[in-house]
Amino acid sequence: MTGKEGGHIDHAAAGATPPHANAVNPDALEVAPGTEHERLEGWIPALASEEELRGALEKAFDYRGDVTITRKDGSKVEGYLFDRRTGATLKDSVVRLYPKGSDEKISVSYAEIRALAFTGRDTAAGKSWEAWMKKYAEKKAAGEKDLSLHPEELE
Repeated sequence: MTGKEGGHIDHAAAGATPPHANAVNPDALEVAPGTEHERLEGWIPALASEEELRGALEKAFDYRGDVTITRKDGSKVEGYLFDRRTGATLKDSVVRLYPKGSDEKISVSYAEIRALAFTGRDTAAGKSWEAWMKKYAEKKAAGEKDLSLHPEELE
């Protein structure tokens, strides 16, 4: 089929619109807002209720630095919280962490936790795409030839 029956448009005709004039821009569809991360470094949440404890431990699980847990017996453990298993009760729920300076894994029951503090440096803070592009642009503007960006040394 040819002509108008085949969907062809006479672009020279008055009032003709280009075939994709009303098409949606695919780049505009793929743009999603970034995630705003909370600045938790140094935060010591109030753990007055079960809900506050559970919420703070969820944030600790997503945190990219060390936390310090104070148990109800007064002992403290500082380390990287890498897992949590939530149960119906605080006694059935545990967090798992690597204590600072050790490769062992320890578990602490939610019911044992008196206090929580975000004591370690958030190793991913400021590591957004926008921050990377800003550093890249600064290097380029300064005339640097090696425009690769290398990760910071971890402690």
